[in-house]
Amino acid sequence: MPSPRLTLSLQFARFDGSAAHRAALPRTHVTRWLRAALGSGVQTAEFAVRIVGAAEGHSLNHAYRGQNHATNVLTFSYSHAPDVMADLVLCAPVVQREAAAAGKPLAAHYAHLLIHGALHAQGWDHETSPADATAMEAQETAILARLGIANPYR
Repeated sequence: MPSPRLTLSLQFARFDGSAAHRAALPRTHVTRWLRAALGSGVQTAEFAVRIVGAAEGHSLNHAYRGQNHATNVLTFSYSHAPDVMADLVLCAPVVQREAAAAGKPLAAHYAHLLIHGALHAQGWDHETSPADATAMEAQETAILARLGIANPYR
């Protein structure tokens, strides 16, 4: 079966310390991570990935989820398989803080969150039930293992 056609727009907002995040997210890696997350029913995928600072992350999370803080990743899904289309917004300071707290490389945490967001874009949801959360976590872990990235839930 041929690989799905993947279109990627990778955007970086202006924020303090953005160079480290640019370095952790080479376009080739982001493409590989997103492609690995695509399910067998996907024919095409179009992702806009935007890396933002704390203020933009907070504003978006408040506007779209009603939460008064920045979160690590927001997924705005517009269509599911066979043609997946979504915006993934990752808040750099939150991602960096979580990676440091877990003692893992920044790039590995970005890989996990991009895969997490891409699964949401395909209809996976960990907030609907404990069984769905377990299934999504298992899927993320399996994808990351294929990429040589350790289980983020350990």
